[in-house]
Amino acid sequence: MDETAITKYITDTFAGVDVVVASGGTFFFHDPGKGLPKDHRFPFATLVTSDEDDRFSDLNRPGVFRLNVGVSKRTFQSLFGPSEGHDFTALDRIMPHPVYGKMYWVCVLNPSDATFEAVKSLLAEAYQAAARKHLPQGGSQ
Repeated sequence: MDETAITKYITDTFAGVDVVVASGGTFFFHDPGKGLPKDHRFPFATLVTSDEDDRFSDLNRPGVFRLNVGVSKRTFQSLFGPSEGHDFTALDRIMPHPVYGKMYWVCVLNPSDATFEAVKSLLAEAYQAAARKHLPQGGSQ
C-alpha cells in the first residue's frame, strides 16, 4: 500500500471525511459539513512522511511513511502487552505510536496489503469514535 491508496481507501470508505495536507502529513477528520471550528477538530488518522515532529521512526528514509490511527484503550491493550520493546523504524508492523501510544494511537510504517487488511478494522473503530463525538446528545448513528 502507498499513501495514495490509503488516502483513497479512507475517503472512499468513510463518509464525511475532510482531508487536510499540511506540515509533512495528511490528516483525516470526521467533519461531514466541513464546518467544525478548526480548534474543535482532531484527526482520527494521519499519514506522516517526515521526521518534523518526532525522529523515532526515521521517516526521512526514501519512500517511508507512517500511518497513525487512534483506537480505544481496550483495542490498544489487546494489541500490545505491557511495556513491550518496539523498533519504531521497522516497516510493515503494527505497533504503538512512538509518541502518542500513551494516548492509544497505533502506527505502521509502509503497511503491506496484508497488514493494511488488519488496519482496516482499526480505521473503522477510529472513524466511528470520531463520528460519535459529533452526534447530538442522545443521538445514535
